[in-house]
Amino acid sequence: MKKSEIQIVWFKRDLRITDHKPIYEASKNSTPTLMLYIVETDYWSEPFANRRHWSFIHDSLVELSRDLNTINQKLIIQIGSVEKVFKDLSKKYKINYVFAHEESGNDWTFKRDIKVRSSFANSKINYKEFPANGVVRCLKDRNEWSKIRNFRMKENIIPTPNNIIPFKAINGSPIPPKTDNIFINNFRGKVQKGGRSQALKTINSFLQIRGKNYIYNISKPGKSENSCSRISPHLTWGTISSKEIINMTSIKINSLHEVERKIWKKNISALLSRLTWRCHFIQKLESQPSIEFKCMHPYYEGLREKQVNLKFYSAWKNGQTGYPFVDACMRFLNYNGWITFRMRAMLVSFASYDLWLDWRKIGYHLAQMFTDYEPGIHYSQLQMQSGVTGINTLRIYNPIKQSYDQDPNGEFIKKWVPELKNVPEAWIHEPWKMSLNTQKSSKCIIGKDYPHKIIVHSEAIKKAKSQFTKIMKKEGYNEKSKFIFTKLGSRRKKREVLPNKQLKLL
Repeated sequence: MKKSEIQIVWFKRDLRITDHKPIYEASKNSTPTLMLYIVETDYWSEPFANRRHWSFIHDSLVELSRDLNTINQKLIIQIGSVEKVFKDLSKKYKINYVFAHEESGNDWTFKRDIKVRSSFANSKINYKEFPANGVVRCLKDRNEWSKIRNFRMKENIIPTPNNIIPFKAINGSPIPPKTDNIFINNFRGKVQKGGRSQALKTINSFLQIRGKNYIYNISKPGKSENSCSRISPHLTWGTISSKEIINMTSIKINSLHEVERKIWKKNISALLSRLTWRCHFIQKLESQPSIEFKCMHPYYEGLREKQVNLKFYSAWKNGQTGYPFVDACMRFLNYNGWITFRMRAMLVSFASYDLWLDWRKIGYHLAQMFTDYEPGIHYSQLQMQSGVTGINTLRIYNPIKQSYDQDPNGEFIKKWVPELKNVPEAWIHEPWKMSLNTQKSSKCIIGKDYPHKIIVHSEAIKKAKSQFTKIMKKEGYNEKSKFIFTKLGSRRKKREVLPNKQLKLL
């Protein structure tokens, strides 16, 4: 019996129908189209995955299903490995084409895609992948990246076609299935709501009101939750595209009168700059997937990983280090699934330089907590903020200075570290300096109600700098750094320096 012919649009991190090249390309053919999302159970058992991610995806799939209905399509959701799902479909149907976006994911998705491409080739299935953003697959010359990326971002928004022939005879779930049994971890707290409508609502509220003080509040954890765009999870899981955001910001600027335009332009320019840097960091992982596991500069291998202090790690990830601002930021992150970039960098810096924890060890916890876990950004930033790239300035954050700078009145600290809610403002940043009488009157005995500081910052940083200096003086260090910069470095040399002998205390 002759098999029915179909083509498939395979959704990965692109949960929308607007500005979606695979859907647009599928509409050019007269073959019935199956819209497919696969819940990959093995992926969700990995240590970087978390129910928080799935919660956001679940919301997004519900809306994707509704949006597909508007163009007479049905979202089919299957559970299992990608290879098995396509193998089973191939037994029933003749698959002419599979359309998908390129995914610059982690090692797990990278290996999955290699297997899938091989399987499609063996089955003589035409597999067409399209760029999802400004990341360039098989980039030959890093000097060309910016030009290619900017060209892509200036292209027109791809319209949503309404003339795709649907395929209705497939069995499958039209809504996200229950997947409680596939998770190895949970989280306590909340998660930003996913879905296309939420993406539009979030970016529109930023461009209308919230973004007016963006650059002033971007580093303040107590204010950035409102002033920052909060669009990052939507970019991660693809409910909106970078190109759409760029287009919307252009419309915003052009709609303003001169005075308002001056105010908004600097804030929007800062947002657009971060969109560019987003692609830049993902490009690093695309060009060198090994940075998920190996230091960019090989001389740093063995620097920290053999000295994991589980007591330090537990205190850090649970917000019990004795440094109020560090603990407040970690508790905020654990509960909300998000915190502003500067505070992410501080948390990594404190773990790396003060507690001497390896970036790979702390990376899994942060990956699980970030609703916007984006592998390319995640591993690039872990290495950058822990000082092992060989091409970046060492950025060491002083948790006490950051506390005074970003939370001068201690309001954020008192909200997220309630043990300190009665501590006078004069001592909120350094409660270990309180006299015993002040501790008693504040109902906060250090070492009992709130922990002693886990480490002395100045002493820990002195030891850390000494270790880095030894490595930087090794023969061949600078030559290796030059090679890394050529392959992965930003061409804005003021941001990324060579060789790595500069130190910035923050």
